Amino acid sequence: MSDERVGFLGLGTMGAAMAANLARAGFAVTAWNRTRGRASELDSLGVTRAATPADVARAVDRLVICVSDTPDVEAVLFGAEGVAAGAREGQLVIDCSTISPSATRDFAERLAPAGVDLVDAPVSGGSEGAQKATLTIFCGGDASAVERATPILAAMGKTITHVGRSGSGQAVKAVNQVILAGTYLGVAEGIVLALKAGLDVEQVVAALGGGAAQSWVLANRSGRMIANDYPLGFKVALHRKDLAIALELAREMGAELPVAELAADFENDLVADGHADDDMSALARIIRKRSGLPG
Repeated sequence: MSDERVGFLGLGTMGAAMAANLARAGFAVTAWNRTRGRASELDSLGVTRAATPADVARAVDRLVICVSDTPDVEAVLFGAEGVAAGAREGQLVIDCSTISPSATRDFAERLAPAGVDLVDAPVSGGSEGAQKATLTIFCGGDASAVERATPILAAMGKTITHVGRSGSGQAVKAVNQVILAGTYLGVAEGIVLALKAGLDVEQVVAALGGGAAQSWVLANRSGRMIANDYPLGFKVALHRKDLAIALELAREMGAELPVAELAADFENDLVADGHADDDMSALARIIRKRSGLPG
């Protein structure tokens, strides 16, 4: 248990659950969200609300950011009444958002003259992992800063890995999202093939789970693909944003990612058809429709 003051900026589906876990771990949490009134459940956990990111920075020793995209992180850090306006020497910023690796390095360089360290710590594990505090977290930054961040991250996640210098955590998250794109597409194709073949698909999934085809996606998202129902888990629109980051990194590195590019095209179609807020297992909609099944 700890009574250390920790800030949390961004109370969306992931952030609210992560902030709640910090409060349950005994941290004194001060939170801010762009839209006021979000995550009212935090009030019963003793979470204090602040009017601006700068106010959060003035009130805490270390703070966590969990917002949607690179421009959002920049606004939270450097906008009017952003974190930089209230930060002080020795403060630590932990960014759990998924953003551009190069932008992360830039943000770290801009904070450094004020004596503020930035650790990029994007997470994997979806809303379930955020709620259960079992997230996998990839950390980039100086070793000493990551060490200072670890007690906070340990209250939100299960596997915490320091993968290198600033921006490296974001690069690993890009790799994660590329692999997930292929896995979701592979599971969707397998499910559709089983449906078209007239098999007992639940039995097929159980059988495959004991072999080389087993994966988190097969175990946790195949049921949605079978039912053609995709309640909120990790939004299609957010994964599409993440793939844009990964594909840009690939262009910079001279890597070819044909499967990720295909997934991005499919997600563009899903967004255009009004499925931006579906769980990303809705990639199966495309495979189902192309195979003559309801999508």
